[in-house]
Amino acid sequence: MSNGPGAGIPAVSTAILAMSRHLEVRDVLKTIVASARELLDAEYAALGVPDDHGGFAQFVVDGVSAEQWKAIGPLPRQHGILAAMLHNATPERLADVREDPRFGGWPAAHPDMSDFLGLPVADGDEILGALFLANKRCPKPDGTCGFTEDDERLLGILAQHAAIALTNARLYERSRELTIAGERARLAHELHDAVAQKLFSLRLTAQAATALVDRDPARAKDELHQVAALAAEAADELRAAVVELRPAALDEDGLVATLRSQAQVLDRAHTARVTFEAQGVRALPAAQEEALLRVAQEALHNALRHADAGRVEVTLTRHGQGALLRVADDGRGFDTGLVRRAGRHLGLVSMRDRAGGVGGRLRVASEPGKGTAVEMEVPGG
Repeated sequence: MSNGPGAGIPAVSTAILAMSRHLEVRDVLKTIVASARELLDAEYAALGVPDDHGGFAQFVVDGVSAEQWKAIGPLPRQHGILAAMLHNATPERLADVREDPRFGGWPAAHPDMSDFLGLPVADGDEILGALFLANKRCPKPDGTCGFTEDDERLLGILAQHAAIALTNARLYERSRELTIAGERARLAHELHDAVAQKLFSLRLTAQAATALVDRDPARAKDELHQVAALAAEAADELRAAVVELRPAALDEDGLVATLRSQAQVLDRAHTARVTFEAQGVRALPAAQEEALLRVAQEALHNALRHADAGRVEVTLTRHGQGALLRVADDGRGFDTGLVRRAGRHLGLVSMRDRAGGVGGRLRVASEPGKGTAVEMEVPGG
């Protein structure tokens, strides 16, 4: 690819447009890295977003296979050349990164890299990340080929727009969080009003039953039935709100911790016993973890709200390079032959769609009076 002055402008424009289409931070990071690698015709590209503990909160690569990435091991620390870019906000263009005195080596499975170009991605004084490329694709018979000043200038333009795109994505996610928080506050207010009203009716009805118990036992009995009904309604309102008000923690805590936490919340909120067990599960791609979580939530909802289950067991186990989710209950079950009616009612169609969307499979086993088991299998990422 020719990178003379102006030659890369259409490609830069395309890359900027691609970045602006995404609102999720992770998607923006992936687009920036892929655009940079293509724009400068490099074998490898990466972007690291630093955390506050000397490591990286996020680290996205392009040009490295999933198998290679797993073999490489833990994310790098902020040291050597990466630290220089992050702490000093200085570009780094090296003919051979391995000969730099700051180079500290890399894991055995790490691809071999020579020529190197890196720039900080900054928003004013705040350094958002480090964007870097390695191994420019061109003949190197005498070892002179590498990244040029024009390459550095083009990457600088891309880094500036990457900072804008990343800042916008963060603002979008923050806005979404605030919207969710506002919605939870509204829901909490409505819940308070609804439950307060139910409890007020409950108190009045109980007082009426007390007054009638001696002179009109039959009417007192009716009032007590009403007390029981009102108490059940108030309990349902509270149970429904527990999960609604609990913030999703998948990105922060991971799938296993999130499922365990939700099982504990549901176990406290319902009379049914809800348990969770995990065995040897590896971290999976975000889309697969999201799909597994949503299917687990749907299956739990069915077991607790429709199946009249006394016990619900959620298990997540390693399955090859992927995972197997199982949600089994001892509830009333249903006839799987009546797929259309039961499927719509129990959300089986959406669960199958979620499984299929990440290359997985969904199986449902159930019989009237013998409970239900939902299994979702996903491949490794």
